[in-house]
Amino acid sequence: MFAAQVSGGERSVPPAIRGRNRRCRLITGLDGAKVEAALNAEGCARIPGLLSDQQCDSLTRCYAEDALFRSRVNMASHGFGAGEYKYFAYPLPDPVAELRTRLYPPLAQIANNWNRMLGVDNRYPDSHAAYLKICHASGQTRPTPLVLKYGAGDYNCLHQDIYGDQVFPLQLAILLSQPDRDFTGGEFVMTEQRPRMQSRAEVVSLNKGDAVLFAVNVRPRQGSRGVYRVKMRHGVSRLRSGERYTLGLIFHDAV
Repeated sequence: MFAAQVSGGERSVPPAIRGRNRRCRLITGLDGAKVEAALNAEGCARIPGLLSDQQCDSLTRCYAEDALFRSRVNMASHGFGAGEYKYFAYPLPDPVAELRTRLYPPLAQIANNWNRMLGVDNRYPDSHAAYLKICHASGQTRPTPLVLKYGAGDYNCLHQDIYGDQVFPLQLAILLSQPDRDFTGGEFVMTEQRPRMQSRAEVVSLNKGDAVLFAVNVRPRQGSRGVYRVKMRHGVSRLRSGERYTLGLIFHDAV
């Protein structure tokens, strides 16, 4: 389990999380073209087995270690749904920091392609460190990766994870629990709001360690008359039983 004491920016963490020789699965072999095609078509892309069972279990256990987190949010108190989540503090533990650092470059290429399609001049830098400097210069200095915990009857309302003017357009959710064994219900849900059309809902089926990559806010969609913007939201349906843990990986920081 994670140690409760933090000293000098270093934490004592379990080998399943700490070891650099235990890299997240597929993290160096992400098929950017395949991922981008799925994102362009559906607004999301499933990445199977991004974390091992051991890494998932270690991240789940760390939820009890308050020293690793900067804040805890009771969702019902804010009208966000039911359940709770905690935001990690800096420095982030592995594999959270590694995921953020290593997944950002190929995702920045996709984000820049989206901006070109939408006629947006802004371009994202090649490295996550460079992007965080932009966030911090804008007053967004607090880390946003988080672990969410749901029990029976809990749910997450449809929402967008926007914490300031700087918004990286892609994020991940990684399921840390196994459906039908650890919990029932609790499906990951997305909606796509299209201009002058009814919203479309999508349910993404995940197993333990799987990730879903999806749009934070708007994304381009190819129509018969060209490219147009669609607005995305995401949430989690009501849990019927058990407990469900999720790692949320957001690339921009918060005010």
